[in-house]
Amino acid sequence: MSRQARPLAMTELTGSYHEIGAAHGRIHRQLIERGIRVYGQLFHDFVGIRWEQARDRACHFEAQIAQGFPDILEEMNGIAWGAGVDFIDILTLNCRSEIALTQASGGCSAFALARHGQQWLAQNWDWRHDQLANVVALHIQGEGRPALVTIGEAGMVGKVGLNACGIGVCLNAIRSQTCGSGLPIHIALRKILESDDMESAVAVATHDRVCSPAHFLLAGAQVGNEEGQAVGLEVQPGEPGRITPRDGIVTHTNHLYAKDAPCPVQDFPRIDSHPRLCRLDALLHDELAAHARLDEARLFDILSDHAGAPLSICRHFNPDQPAEERMETLFSVVMNLSERRLTLRHGKPCESADSLSVTLR
Repeated sequence: MSRQARPLAMTELTGSYHEIGAAHGRIHRQLIERGIRVYGQLFHDFVGIRWEQARDRACHFEAQIAQGFPDILEEMNGIAWGAGVDFIDILTLNCRSEIALTQASGGCSAFALARHGQQWLAQNWDWRHDQLANVVALHIQGEGRPALVTIGEAGMVGKVGLNACGIGVCLNAIRSQTCGSGLPIHIALRKILESDDMESAVAVATHDRVCSPAHFLLAGAQVGNEEGQAVGLEVQPGEPGRITPRDGIVTHTNHLYAKDAPCPVQDFPRIDSHPRLCRLDALLHDELAAHARLDEARLFDILSDHAGAPLSICRHFNPDQPAEERMETLFSVVMNLSERRLTLRHGKPCESADSLSVTLR
């Protein structure tokens, strides 16, 4: 069986929240239906529940979304209408982290890097191969809010991306049994992508809060700040832990490590998380020491690193792992926030130099 990714095209979505959702659902109807089947199996594998039980759990989060980001419920209703499925099915997809990641985290290696007047943000997204075909690239131009690009899964309203204000966000999953009040992870990511500036983006984590632990790597290309700015936020229902840049760099994998976190929670990281973080730090500091100009190709090389394989930054199928631990790199993204440009490689970054790139004006 081939494990290569299909070519991705940018999906253009415009209008009101409901119109954006309806177009999303109509265009990606088959992928959404497949995603529901995939997550039905994943929920069974990870937490031993059926899709109907997952729907029941997802209903718990609707009131929290209505309080913190009510407009996005209109978009989810639109997705459901366009795809011909129930609203609760779309809600369940968008709450999949809260349902499943209490027991199993993905991989993912992310970094922010400021150099030569450019603010970069990049990551690999590692997850089960089942979702490779369901990756979508959405260019959303909503009424009265910044245009944005988000790379994620069909039927879901947000994940990794940037907006026309130069705000970008990456995601690292955290395995933890904590879940409380706040926005579900993917809803919070979308709200960040609709932020006009870093202050309002950070407020999603500090004011709205996020109901289950994750790491959001936020960065912005700010006027008057040559190197931009970045912060790692280890989000959760309480005040997030913060990781600030050192030499212009913030890195993160899949364990919590912010010092003096105001509301510490327990996590259960995979054995490869700490070594990947050390390797990522070493690669980035070596790159800075070389004093070379950075570009997308060089940063994709870092995301293609195989040191420590099979538990490396670029993850490949490993039949020796238990089925529930077989994570692979499903996409890689490099963002130049200073130039409002996002470049995507669908599948493993080491396997092809072909990429999809978009610049927001």
